[in-house]
Amino acid sequence: MNDSFRIATFNLENLDDRPPPALSLGARIAALRPILLRLEADILCLQEVNAQDHSGPERRQLAALDSLLAGTPYESFDRVWTRDRHGAGALDVHNLVVLSRFPILDSAQIRHDLVPAPLYRLVTATPVPLDAAAVEWDRPLLYARIDLGRGRCLHVVNLHLRAPLAAVVAGQKAGPLTWHSVAGWAEGFFLASIKRTGQALEARLFLDRLLSADSAALIAVCGDLNSDLREMPVRVLLGDSDDTGNPSLADHTLWPATTLVPRQARYSVIHASRPVLVDHVLVSASLKSCCRAAEILNQNLPDEAVPPGASDYSGSYHAPVVAAFTLIAGAEGLPARGQATT
Repeated sequence: MNDSFRIATFNLENLDDRPPPALSLGARIAALRPILLRLEADILCLQEVNAQDHSGPERRQLAALDSLLAGTPYESFDRVWTRDRHGAGALDVHNLVVLSRFPILDSAQIRHDLVPAPLYRLVTATPVPLDAAAVEWDRPLLYARIDLGRGRCLHVVNLHLRAPLAAVVAGQKAGPLTWHSVAGWAEGFFLASIKRTGQALEARLFLDRLLSADSAALIAVCGDLNSDLREMPVRVLLGDSDDTGNPSLADHTLWPATTLVPRQARYSVIHASRPVLVDHVLVSASLKSCCRAAEILNQNLPDEAVPPGASDYSGSYHAPVVAAFTLIAGAEGLPARGQATT
């Protein structure tokens, strides 16, 4: 009986077999594998898994991930991952992966299926375009429906939102990190916010469909959201009654499992000496009632704001987040609300 399980999320940061020499795959595996084992996850959501080219019908495969998981319990888990829309297999970079000890019944990736790409006409580009262009999300979300046994299903959404780095504006960049004008950078930063919040909106619409079909659905939204709990993308996902002004919508809200982490340890990235929480496990009301513990493995986490080339750190600058749950059977095999410590 699968009454207890652990859900974790971890941004592996460009896991690949094609890194610079100082960051060989072997060194990365040596740094990352012990962390994965420490998580003891039954369901693991990964971000930034790059693909490698191989011969065959699906040209791109997740060979570096296979090497990382070899010899661990995760090697035999059910697995789904994001795929290229043109039949080349996995995406070239930044794939999302869901691994599950339990059977994965079905999966889907969603990108502009529920929210069309908004149109926007740049005003600082050189030359200034005559027409508006579509602003598309960088990545899809990855959905998996997982069989917990006894007729119970867990819905998992693996999500990696756009980083708060300015998007490209034609004619406004002097180099990868250098802009010709503050106005150009500001417009690029605005575009990035559209991408990040727009994808959060699409995820929220998908969640509302699941919860409208079953208000007691067990749902976990996991991933690198590049936003803390009070920033707009996470607020869109949470749907808190303080924002909607309607307590009757409580069944459609999400709850951050990291609330159970002591406040002083509630961070997953250190940026310029400032600890921030950008990696999250958000759960539906029914799953919240079953959440008994959460942890962020951020011990000895280095500062990500180091000059390019100044660090040969082989791990990830993101700390994984893990939450533990115990289902308590109600009259219909679903967890009974209010019977678990939160």
